[in-house]
Amino acid sequence: MPTILIVDDSQTVREMVSEQLRRAGFAVVEAVDGEEAIAKIQESLPDLVVTDIVMPKKNGYELCRWLKSEQQTRNIPVIMCTSKGEEFDLYWGMKQGADAYITKPYHPPDLLAAVKKLLKEAKGR
Repeated sequence: MPTILIVDDSQTVREMVSEQLRRAGFAVVEAVDGEEAIAKIQESLPDLVVTDIVMPKKNGYELCRWLKSEQQTRNIPVIMCTSKGEEFDLYWGMKQGADAYITKPYHPPDLLAAVKKLLKEAKGR
């Protein structure tokens, strides 16, 4: 069962996304910001990360850059799931190494489809 790390400072969003992914058969780990996410990733590598961008301590851009710069984590797919919906935000998120970018509010099947697609692609590497 693939493990997905959800990183968001909103408890409501974490619970909503976690519940959706658990119902789809995934194991879920949660973190409130990029700093806590890094600590959890160092304990146990997730198969995929879904992160918000605007968070205290380390934001989603910083977390994504860290993930993509480390040998052990560079192939972990990252989905940015954020309310930052401007064209520049999407461009900047992808430039940081994100594998997918979803704008909140999102349609739940869209997130699930992105998760499944990226996990399948990661398996093929």
